[in-house]
Formats: sequence, C-alpha cells, structure tokens
Amino acid sequence: MSTPSKTRSGATPERPDEDLGAAGSQLSTAPKEELPNLPSLGVIGWARWFWRQLTSMRVALLLLLLVSLGAIPGSLIPQSGIDETKVADFRKTHTFVAPIYDRLGLFHVYSSVWFSSIYILLFVSLIGCIIPRTWQFVGQLRGRPPGAPKRLTRLPAYTTWRTETEPEQVREAALKLLKKRRFRAHLAGDAVAAEKGYLREIGNLAFHIALIVMLTAFAWGQLFKSEGNKLVVEGDGFSNTLISYDDFKSGNLFSSDDLVPFSFTLNKFTGTYEATGPNRGTPRIYQAAITYTKGAYGKDQKTLVKVNEPLTIGDSKVYLTAHGYAPVITVRDGKGKVVYNDAVAMLPLDSNVTSTGVVKVLDGYRNAKGVTEQLGVSAFFLPTYTKGNETASTFPALENPVLNLTPYHGDLGIDSGIPQSVYQLDKSHVKEFKDAKGAQLRENLEPGETMKLPNGAGSITYTGTKQWANFQVVQQPGTDWALGAALTAIFGLAASLFIQRRRVWVRATQGPDGVTVVEMAGLGRSESAKLPEELGDLAGILYDQTPGAPESDATDRTGTTDRTGSTTRTSSTDQDPTTPEPEAVPAEGAET
Repeated sequence: MSTPSKTRSGATPERPDEDLGAAGSQLSTAPKEELPNLPSLGVIGWARWFWRQLTSMRVALLLLLLVSLGAIPGSLIPQSGIDETKVADFRKTHTFVAPIYDRLGLFHVYSSVWFSSIYILLFVSLIGCIIPRTWQFVGQLRGRPPGAPKRLTRLPAYTTWRTETEPEQVREAALKLLKKRRFRAHLAGDAVAAEKGYLREIGNLAFHIALIVMLTAFAWGQLFKSEGNKLVVEGDGFSNTLISYDDFKSGNLFSSDDLVPFSFTLNKFTGTYEATGPNRGTPRIYQAAITYTKGAYGKDQKTLVKVNEPLTIGDSKVYLTAHGYAPVITVRDGKGKVVYNDAVAMLPLDSNVTSTGVVKVLDGYRNAKGVTEQLGVSAFFLPTYTKGNETASTFPALENPVLNLTPYHGDLGIDSGIPQSVYQLDKSHVKEFKDAKGAQLRENLEPGETMKLPNGAGSITYTGTKQWANFQVVQQPGTDWALGAALTAIFGLAASLFIQRRRVWVRATQGPDGVTVVEMAGLGRSESAKLPEELGDLAGILYDQTPGAPESDATDRTGTTDRTGSTTRTSSTDQDPTTPEPEAVPAEGAET
C-alpha cells in the first residue's frame, strides 16, 4: 500500500479566491467596493464615492425600508387624494396635530416631496447597481471558465489518484463527463476547466430587475388609477363617465380621457341564502346578470358578475361589492295625480338586509287645498317580516317583505343650496302627518297596499320590490406588470438562495515514473457540504473510466478532501474490488 503524497504545510486561507487568482474570481457579479483615496478627494472623488454608496446593496435595502416605513402613515392617516371628507373630519377633531401633518405632507404621503425623493433614490440605486452587474455577467457568459490554479490542493474540495490511462484520454473523459453533467467545460492546458450554477446570478439579477419593474408599475398605477362606485337598480344602466358615479377618486395624473368607454345594464340580481343550520342567512349564490357594450358602437354582450369574479373591459374591472332592495313606491297628490313612481334604493343595516331609505317628492305635489309642497317619506324595509320582531328582518331573502313608512310635508331644504344625502331627510322645516288619534302617521305596508294621507292629502302605494347591486369600477394600469414582476422576483430570489455557483478542474499530467496523476478539485462561491459530495460523485465516475494504477491501494474508492483536512469517500460498485485505491491527498495545511 502506498502512502499519500505530502504537500507543504501552511495555514488554510479564509478566502480561497484571494490566493487563487483568476480561478477564484468572478464567482459573483457583486461589485467590489474600493475605498477612495481620502487625502486626494476632490469634487470628482467625492461624487464617485457618493455614487458608490448610493448604488451599494445596503443603501438600496435601506431606501426600500424607508419606502415601507413611509407607507405606514399613508395607510393610517386619511389621504386628501382618496377621501377629502375624512381629511376634513380629522382636521376638525385633531386641531393640534393637523397643522403638523400638513407641514410634513402626511395628508398626501405618496405625492409628498420626501416620499418622492426616497422613491427616486431607490430607483437610481437599484438601476445603478444592476446595470454594471448585468454587463459583468454578460461578459462572464461570453467568456470561458478560468484555467486551473497551480496548486489544486488549496481548494476546498480535492481528490487525486494515479492511473495508467494516458493524460489526453483522462482529459477527454473528464470533458465528456462534465458536459454531460451540464457544466460549461473546455480544455485549458493540462486541465479541464468547468463551471456550473450560472442560474444563481440570473436569479439574482432577475430579482432586482423585477423589483424595479414592480416599483415602476406600482407608481404608474397610483398616478393614473381611478376608482368609482355606482348603485344600479334592476332595469337601470350605467355609462363609464365621471357624472355617472355616486363617488369617484383618482390618482394625481389621471384624466377623464383615460376612462375606458363602456356601459352596462343590470338585468337581474340573484341572491340565495342558507335556510337552515349554523350558517343560516349566508349567501350561496350572489351574482348580477348584466348586458354590457364596449365603446360607443359595440355589440351587446351578456355576462354574470360575481363576487371576486369581476368583468374586465380593457384596463377597467367591474366588481360586484354590495346588494340591497329597492321598493317601488307610487305617490299621488290630493287630486289623485301620480307625482312620483320609482324604485327607491334602501341601505342595508345588518346581515339580514334590514334597510332604511328616504323618498323625496320635490316637484308636482299639491295637498288637498292645492298648495304646492314638498313631500318626504322616511322608509324602513324588512325583507322577511316576523310578528313579534317588527324592528328587524329575520332573513335576507324576500320571504315576507314589509315596508314601514312615515310621511312628512313642508320644505325639505333642497332649495337652500346646501348639499344633502339622498338617504337622509332634513326634518327641520317639515311637519308630520297625524292619524285619527292625533299620533304621528306610521304604517306597515305589504306589496300592493296603499297608505292614505289624512285630509285628502294623497296616497302612497308600495307597488313591488326590485333589487339593486353596487358596482365598483377600478382602473389601475400596471397591475399585470406588477404581478408578473412579483412572481419573477420570487423565483429569482429562490434561485439566488438555493443554487450554488461552483467550478471544477480536472488535471491529468504524467508523473516522473510515467504513470498519469489525476487531480480533481472544486471551488464554490460559499462553503457548502454539497460541493465535496458532488466532486466525489464526479471523481467516482471518472475513476471507473480511468481506473487506478496497480501500485495504488486495493480499495475501490476515491477520496474527496476539504481544506480542513477531512475526507469524503465515494464508492464505485462497478469497479473490480481488486483494483487499487486512488491516492487521497489532504488539503493544504492538513497534517500528513
């Protein structure tokens, strides 16, 4: 049995690439940081130093953290571009901090100077970091793996054996093997140089590029977004124009010309609910059947809009967000003339759709004396009325609908010029209707029933019930780009974390005694237990093709040694057990 060949003792370097020259270089595209020559710094020197700091990864991460922290007040504090009413209420309630928030721009965080500055610096930092790394990586792809270092024993994983196979044949077998294992390999002098794991850097670059795309898409979407709500009763329609919305908000750069031209009509709303069990009243079917048209001259198309299944038209998405009932009410004046006949949308108060609403007759109504007045009716609707529970519905479906009406007459305050909600009744200048007992007139009506106003003042009839649906129309460009970038960033980050970039060299030279000496070594970007295992596997296969010389050890195994001196063995079951073992050389600095 021969003894392993000895190498010169010495300390194992903590960073192999510092002693390996080109062999250990460019395992990463991370830019090298160079300290500026402080005594000779001038304007250009300071500019270069600032640029290096700005384009470093730690500064990019810091700026990303600042963007995240800056978004917190934008989520907690009412924003002027989203809800002016809440901002006004906040100013009235918090008289001390409101002026401070104004100076800091916290009522318009995303358009403030400080948030925009952080956002722009983050873009510059990421772009300045990615561009040089991309060019460097492209150069590496166009180049070849560097040649083998002079002393392979200094690499983290190493093995050797002696064989009677000619060096050229060993190198050809090694080149074929490494290419079969998807290494980029080529002959470099007396060795084969191979490299694998480029997908790690591709993933790293893909992550950063995707981050830029995602931030750009987010900024684009916030600047040009629009969001509006519209309540539509069955049989009524909607056209995508600003005046058609019940409420509307948009980004700073949004224009009405950006609205996607379309219109639709609500044909029917269908809602079914669990009738029994612990989930009684829970919706089972919740959908709106609509007919929509794209553009001014588009063809009518029918579709169903469901919860979480919006209608997509261009960059706009139409969501179904709410549902309620709209009793059809007919009002006649003292002479029996119909002065009002429409479905009145009621706002739900609970999960059983107990609802409230207001009927306002502003023009055409005259009392029994022929005097022009305004008529207001406070309405309370119960889809399922149950005796003994007159104040709330017991089920959300229309099983026993009852409409409770309380009429008023006088001035509703519409002509004062002060805006008021269509769901609220100003009672400050109106009078109640009295019944025969002198109490306020109030009645429960079932479909088809009529309330007679006292003294021949007219009547109110509950004709029937329609349903309404609330639609939210959202237009936010860049969402598809943001989603694609987010998925790319996830896969890119996974690739950069779990794929190791490594290099393998196989040197075959003729020894002084005429026997070929085969050396195999591997180097990775970071220390990993997988590198010695992979090298041992490759060495075992190559050893089967170029078996050890007769004077080697009789055990059919190859040894893979890391730079700490430990040895990993890889067995080859196909080799004849009488074949001598290849000679295992310890790493540089290990005891011999």
